[in-house]
Amino acid sequence: MATVRLLDAEQAPLLARPFYAKGDPGPIVASLAQVPELLETAMPFISTALGPSAISWRDKELVIVRTSAVLECSYCVATHTAVALDAGLSHQEVRALRGEEDIASAFRDPRELALLAWVGELAGGRGSVPAAVRDGLHAHWEDHEVVELTVVVGATMLLNRLATGLELPVSAGTERRLAAEGLR
Repeated sequence: MATVRLLDAEQAPLLARPFYAKGDPGPIVASLAQVPELLETAMPFISTALGPSAISWRDKELVIVRTSAVLECSYCVATHTAVALDAGLSHQEVRALRGEEDIASAFRDPRELALLAWVGELAGGRGSVPAAVRDGLHAHWEDHEVVELTVVVGATMLLNRLATGLELPVSAGTERRLAAEGLR
């Protein structure tokens, strides 16, 4: 059970109702609807940071699932495991991102490995990123990509803390999908 009441469309304040226009917006919106002025600011940022851009869907899901696993956010790991599969990641890759298998055995692409090392340092590190990790990232990614990927890590960390702190529930549909995929 969530820490706060998750508002449905009828309970949502007027300012939050546009976020319900396409049906159930999910637990993040349903919790943020408690504070509609925050919802109005947060959702465009989240949509821009995590939505379509020059960074591939696959690469964003690598970042989101790995960050969520490092921060032990069960809601985000479960939800984005399903999304990662849709983005073309294999079961082995997803398991490695979730910390259930070795990253180096699931990923061979030096570009992805450099990204995952960066994510690990940002999400789990304490202080500045080691020069070797930073240099490895810059060997494969342009500055504008590094900025965007870092924002994806940061936005994911924010959502991880929100979902964990509010104990947001994973949807029944996602639970069924993960069970069917052998990833629950």
